[in-house]
Amino acid sequence: MNFSLGKILKGDRILWVVLAFLSIVSLMIVYSATGRLAYREAGGNTFYYLSRQLIFLFLGFGLMALLVNVIPVKFYTYIAPLLLFVTIGALLAAIVQYRLTPGKPTPRSLDLGFLSFQPAELAKISLMMFVAKILAKRQTSKEDLKKAFYWVMGVSSIVCGIIFYGDISTSALIFGSVMVLMLIARIPAKFLLMTVGTGLLLLMLLYFTADYLPDSVGRVHTFKERIDDFVYGDDQASLGTTQADYAKLAIYEGGMFGKGPGKSEVSNYMEAAYNDFIYAIIIEEYGLLGGFIVAMLYLILLYRGVVIVRRSNRTYPAFLTAGLVLLIVFQATINMAVSVGVAPVTGQPMPWVSMGGTSMLFTAISFGAILSVSYHNQRNKVVVEPPVMVDMPDEDEEL
Repeated sequence: MNFSLGKILKGDRILWVVLAFLSIVSLMIVYSATGRLAYREAGGNTFYYLSRQLIFLFLGFGLMALLVNVIPVKFYTYIAPLLLFVTIGALLAAIVQYRLTPGKPTPRSLDLGFLSFQPAELAKISLMMFVAKILAKRQTSKEDLKKAFYWVMGVSSIVCGIIFYGDISTSALIFGSVMVLMLIARIPAKFLLMTVGTGLLLLMLLYFTADYLPDSVGRVHTFKERIDDFVYGDDQASLGTTQADYAKLAIYEGGMFGKGPGKSEVSNYMEAAYNDFIYAIIIEEYGLLGGFIVAMLYLILLYRGVVIVRRSNRTYPAFLTAGLVLLIVFQATINMAVSVGVAPVTGQPMPWVSMGGTSMLFTAISFGAILSVSYHNQRNKVVVEPPVMVDMPDEDEEL
């Protein structure tokens, strides 16, 4: 049994173990945090969302195993341009659908009838594949690095600009990850500093002009309101009734060791307990110790990503792994920061832990690509055999 699993679950074994532990955490906490949702949407069947999460976890593991065993790493370089065009089309289609569909709450999702998904999740993968390809091809000279910067900035600005219309936090997450990847790829720091400065100025301009912009201009008003709520508090809500307040209460109730599995009470009052604020429910049930362990799992993921990058003998697999790992770890960090109250509410779920559907499958594709690179490294590892020592006869020994 172990032998057969070993042949299927190829790649970095520690990363597979981290995913297994995150899956256990996901099942336990989603079951606890969806009680209110189950009574509202599933007729009180509390096992409905547990079984749903279990199905998507199995599909995700199956997708990862498929990518590791079937799809070669070089395939990602070939499909990256096409996938990027599909992503831009899906992002624009979601905005058009939002504008033409009365009552559609947000332009984040695209409803195809048989399937609904968030194109921004696809953008995380396709943009990193394309950016890694550009950076990998232009590493020979300073002029090459300069051209790579302009290419990456142009493409990233288009993709993140479209996402910005309906999801500012995801746009910032993707763009920030691309910036760090360019730093890893030796893009001159002066270019990156100028870009960061320009971006901060644009965000400040957006914040101070939000009250004068019409409601049709994306989610700029939500952007300003969330920053104001974080800095000054929510004047429109009674004391202790916001999601952030409930999250703080959950952490306070959890203490050092938590209330125990399934004993969360705060999740019964939170709208996003199983998604954006799931880390607060983890701490409520398993304490600060449990929250620390979950944070450590993502740090181990980051460390394994560094190991995979260092073992890569080609630039494209290394940059692809770095970009995808940065996205996952940064998103998890934002979720934890929002839950403990040190960052404004952003609406970022915890990767592979929060309740998800197609978003979990897109995360599985990211993990599958990372594991494919690690397996590629293992297959191409040059093993240097020690020289064989042959006993030679002494001069005085008779032949």
